[in-house]
Amino acid sequence: MAKSKIVYLCSSCGAQASQWAGQCGDCGGWNTLSEGIPTATPATSRFSGYSGAAVGTVTRLSAIKPDSRMRTSVGMEELDRVLGGGLVAGSVVLIGGDPGIGKSTLLLQVLATLSGEFFSLYVTGEESQEQISLRAGRLGIEGPDIRLYSETSVERIIATAAREQPQVMVLDSIQTLYTELLQSAPGSVAQVRESAAQLVRFAKQSGIAMFLVGHVTKEGQLAGPRVLEHMVDTVLYFEGDPGDRYRILRAIKNRFGAVNELGVFAMTGSGLKEVTNPSAIFLSRHEQAVPGSVVMVTWEGTRPLLVEVQALVDQSQSGNPRRVALGLEQNRLAMLLAVLHRHGGLTLGDQDVFVNVVGGVRVSETAADLAVLLAVMSSFRDRPLPSDLIVFGEVGLSGELRPVPNGQERIGEAAKHGFLKAIIPAANKPRQAIKGLDVTAVHRLSQVLDKITEAF
Repeated sequence: MAKSKIVYLCSSCGAQASQWAGQCGDCGGWNTLSEGIPTATPATSRFSGYSGAAVGTVTRLSAIKPDSRMRTSVGMEELDRVLGGGLVAGSVVLIGGDPGIGKSTLLLQVLATLSGEFFSLYVTGEESQEQISLRAGRLGIEGPDIRLYSETSVERIIATAAREQPQVMVLDSIQTLYTELLQSAPGSVAQVRESAAQLVRFAKQSGIAMFLVGHVTKEGQLAGPRVLEHMVDTVLYFEGDPGDRYRILRAIKNRFGAVNELGVFAMTGSGLKEVTNPSAIFLSRHEQAVPGSVVMVTWEGTRPLLVEVQALVDQSQSGNPRRVALGLEQNRLAMLLAVLHRHGGLTLGDQDVFVNVVGGVRVSETAADLAVLLAVMSSFRDRPLPSDLIVFGEVGLSGELRPVPNGQERIGEAAKHGFLKAIIPAANKPRQAIKGLDVTAVHRLSQVLDKITEAF
């Protein structure tokens, strides 16, 4: 078979060049040209597998009735939650994470659960079939209906899948695959982009639910071109330390459900087990109240989650005090310390400040502002806050407390776990009193500090 003509595409403007050059002749970008395939005419577009490329009729939105049977449970409630309610036929899910964190283990368990009802195919490009069998033996998976296939050529994988006709398919991993249309090595930007495009097109045409395993860079980002995340339907990412027992699976992108949905698993000798009450594992539950510890309610996807925010404030031993945030945004910590100085009167210019979210959870929402400030103040004054206190709220630059979404559900989650006191923004005050929970609604940070000082 004759090879297709090779061109070089600019990743910035999309221009095509017949030869590689250090600078794009159209946009002037440096080192933006990479190997690719020339764009075909619309009649023979290689992206005809996408829904928007097919010729169809104009339909009213109200006339389209979603199929309630389109989702299939994978047998794990936490994974179903992250996927948006289950697996969708014809969808492509990209799973990334650090080496050894449990990507292959999770997918092998999923196939073992689905194999009794659905025909599945596990394509491995990194490990041999014997290695997969050894892992299945450690996990206690017999998997008589799971088919294994060792291959790295995308064309041969698609031909085999078209012949075997599986309903669920796993490819481990996308960085090891290559297409014969390109001459570059597997794992290069062009190979990953074109291989993923062919697999996505095949999944849409055949209706196969496909899982792709992706590597990560040393910065923690998914390896390969950014367009890889745009082509797939769902992007799931394992968070946390591979050496830790607990694994956090977060939905970075999901066309079928909520973004930032979070599932918690525990790594055991028999594989990943679901954690049905994740709030319990993220709380230290000290025997007695300790300085610098505050519990807040964060909102992850479609459910509230209780996490503990810890702070340590210590006299700086250098002329440049450190500001370290783990699980929080570094720049926001610096801003909150300035607000605490301006509206709370606490001077921390000569203090090192360390803030950590227990359990390896990353909190990206602004509802953690109040918890961070109270934890810093508690550590600075070396006075513990009540262990039955729950807080949440966004703090503005002028010292006001802004409301956060889903305030009622957050308060209900705190009451369910036995907390007796709550400090929240005034706009989030519940309309009806919650039994057993004393809610204090405040408008400004200074009011919060006054109430906490009275308790000291």
